[in-house]
Amino acid sequence: MAGGAGLAKRLGTFLSGLLECGAFCGIIFGWASLVFVLKDLGYFEGLCQPSATPGPNLTLGSDCSGQDEQFSLVFTIGSFMNNFMTFPMGVVFDRFGTMAARLIAISLYAGGTLLVAFSTPEMAVLLFPAMSMLSVGGILLILTNMQVGNLFGNYRSILITLYNGAFDSSSAIFLIVKLLYEHGLSLRAMFLFLAACSAWHLLRTLFLMPRTHIPYPLPPDYDYGLRCRGRSRSYRTYKDKQPSVEAAPEETPLEPPIPRGGAPSGTPFRACACSWLFAWHVAWLSVMQLRHYLFIGTLNPQLEHLAHGDHGLVSTYTNAFAFTQLCGVLCAPWNGLILDRHKRGKGPRPEGALAALADLRSAVLSLVVTVAQCLLFSVLAAVPVLPVQFGTFVLQVISRSFLYGGNAAFLAIAFPPQHFGKLYGLAMALSALVALLQYPCVALVQGPLQGDPFYMNLGLIAVVLVAFVSPVVVTRECQRRAKELGMVSTPLAAAPSAEIHVETPH
Repeated sequence: MAGGAGLAKRLGTFLSGLLECGAFCGIIFGWASLVFVLKDLGYFEGLCQPSATPGPNLTLGSDCSGQDEQFSLVFTIGSFMNNFMTFPMGVVFDRFGTMAARLIAISLYAGGTLLVAFSTPEMAVLLFPAMSMLSVGGILLILTNMQVGNLFGNYRSILITLYNGAFDSSSAIFLIVKLLYEHGLSLRAMFLFLAACSAWHLLRTLFLMPRTHIPYPLPPDYDYGLRCRGRSRSYRTYKDKQPSVEAAPEETPLEPPIPRGGAPSGTPFRACACSWLFAWHVAWLSVMQLRHYLFIGTLNPQLEHLAHGDHGLVSTYTNAFAFTQLCGVLCAPWNGLILDRHKRGKGPRPEGALAALADLRSAVLSLVVTVAQCLLFSVLAAVPVLPVQFGTFVLQVISRSFLYGGNAAFLAIAFPPQHFGKLYGLAMALSALVALLQYPCVALVQGPLQGDPFYMNLGLIAVVLVAFVSPVVVTRECQRRAKELGMVSTPLAAAPSAEIHVETPH
């Protein structure tokens, strides 16, 4: 781990980033827990209609399918913005650097928490912009954090997946909000506290993050963050030590001559975005993400259907689901171990083009395992037995942590590093369009299916099978690149100095 930034500083950057991702970035995905609080406060209560058989209280004695649909719509729009806005935010990150992107993220996050804090049942419509702002701010924060993996060389994929696992675990924050609310703390006080945490994000931006980007591989004597004399050292530390190189603005990325991505550094963004490799990866991401979003968005109605309206039982299962989300940070690094497995051991490690090919080959197993997990999760989710849902919760958090960590790591492996932010954002934006199908699916369950999602779950099992095409496409791409390197029979036996002569990923 060469570089001018000391180990303590790098560890501080990593650990503070892990805390940031684990406590703030993905809180919207704990929506099921927050819905309990919002229902108790009376948000969208006017949409409840008296049922034919009224019960002892409003919730059980009324038909609140309209209220559930409205909460589902808030989550649908928020999750859509979480993905769709990643592309323009990725462009901002690639073009203007880390500091600009994080300042935008902090502003959005603070604004979203303040909107929730000052919302009321009469102003429940504020939940729509609030959840959207929290989503976009959170995804932009994790986007700027994933580059921290570049500081740790051979553990890069592990750290990227770990951050994505922490992103999943942050959904448990709304469980904490629910539990504190049940113990008397007001919703406004809790969200004002979350808004005040923006000051910590700002301090981390100034002192523990680069102004532009962290390059990969890491150049010698690399440093970042503000120093005592107030100067950012993001790229200038390395450039200033070159004896006869003209000084360049800090905003100019330092790209290595032989990238560790799966495609040459000169490959244009359009060629990467239009490749079959990227297209099928987006399909891989989209179908599994739709499965997860539908599960989260319909969890409360599904549990109420299986529990036959027992409010206490539904609350117990909702808490169990939220607790399992904490395990995302523990599950995600296993995917990183799969991706980085060829970098360990006593044998010689490949370099240059061979290392890029080895990285891409290691991604095939990760892609297959992720789809298999999602398929098993979908099967259990379709079983209309309430105790089975405990197993569904466990598989859901494992599958989701593998999905998002694997997505980010694959894009970092398969494509040039200077396009990572744009490709990551484009993949998330395209998958967001597919995720819009969740709202008509919810309407189908609430309407013609009369609250029973069984047949919809069966259909989703078939949809998830489409994701198996992506690892097949990646395998064929590996074979093509190996053939161009003249190493089909001995994939790692060629000279380390071999260079890739491919034009674009297919």
